[in-house]
Amino acid sequence: YWAHRMDHQVNLLWLGQSVHHQSEDYNCSVALRQGAFQKVMNVFFMVPLAVVGFETEWFLYVGAFTTLYQFWIHTETIDRLPKWFEFVFNTPSHHRVHHGRNPKYIDKNHGGTLIIFDRMFGTFQQEEERPTYGVTTPTATFDPVQAHFKPFRQLYRDIQSVSGIKNKLLMLIQPPG
Repeated sequence: YWAHRMDHQVNLLWLGQSVHHQSEDYNCSVALRQGAFQKVMNVFFMVPLAVVGFETEWFLYVGAFTTLYQFWIHTETIDRLPKWFEFVFNTPSHHRVHHGRNPKYIDKNHGGTLIIFDRMFGTFQQEEERPTYGVTTPTATFDPVQAHFKPFRQLYRDIQSVSGIKNKLLMLIQPPG
């Protein structure tokens, strides 16, 4: 939850996550659209777990389980599930909200498997209308290399637009946009 939430709230980490959110369509193929830099950006969250003793194979088990679980929630075919399930687990309805660029849907429903953390930390949003998918500034290309590097170029331009080293460094940790 926290790694994914920070991926959306820190410019530098968003570079790894943004490719997954660029698609303006929403189907199971979006689950496979992973950023090449995402694992590198999330190392900040994994190293402390390794230091406190989590076994290497558990990173693989949990990563594989999460990937498999999240595949099926990237769909518009499944509407709502039983209330008890939707209260605890991430569902297609919850994840459609997460991929929406509608203002009330941005930075909501970060849970990968469990939605309960979003409920606990105030980032839960019920699906109220069909989301408009994609990022707030459309990528406007189907070229995967361009899709990966466009966010880097934009962040570089943003950093160049502010004066002072402090402001430039702050731009790396501020939210996207």
